[in-house]
Amino acid sequence: MTPAQAHPGPWPAMARAVSRHFFLKGLGTAVFIAVFFAAYFYLLKHPAFPVAVMPRTWADRLIGFAPLALPVYLSLWVYVSLPPLFFSDRRELLHYGLAIALTCLAGLAVFYAWPTATPAADVDWLQYPDMRFLKNIDAAGNACPSLHVATAVFSGLWLHQLLRGFSVPSWLLWLNALWCAGIAYSTLATRQHVAVDVAAGIALGAFGAWLSLRLHRRRGGRA
Repeated sequence: MTPAQAHPGPWPAMARAVSRHFFLKGLGTAVFIAVFFAAYFYLLKHPAFPVAVMPRTWADRLIGFAPLALPVYLSLWVYVSLPPLFFSDRRELLHYGLAIALTCLAGLAVFYAWPTATPAADVDWLQYPDMRFLKNIDAAGNACPSLHVATAVFSGLWLHQLLRGFSVPSWLLWLNALWCAGIAYSTLATRQHVAVDVAAGIALGAFGAWLSLRLHRRRGGRA
């Protein structure tokens, strides 16, 4: 028996976890995203109060417009689908879903009580058809906190915990961190958000993940 056969690594355990409740995970993620978008776009199109424009800061001036960041921005919807895949216990999966739902609900409550928008960017969107398509769908509202960033940070911290539980190589943990950071960067580089929105999104996502992970450990939860 070779060393590789004696120590197959984390991959078989990860594959088994992914296969458990696979259709529930897929259906649950799809329904969650659909409900989230319905609420998000309703608040975007029907603000309850006057919309405040968020300020630009020195951090926004440091990060230039980069249309090539658009694929990274859109990759969020793949990224947030990853943590649920690695749960093998149905109860823990449902607890995770409730935790990220409450985190998003907190952001939506802020959007209702304090509608915000990003300032107009000094960019000719006619020169960037893909970006113009995004701007037409996702207007400048619902800016602070950035739920794009909040859900990325929430997912990233949970994914880090789950991957560590499988004893994956360190490069995979670094890849997870870089992907999460890339999504946060992309919200600035695509001019979807300003730095204040991103900071608030990081705070919201980190708090939601910290609280839910703490409860997870108190329950003796396992992926």
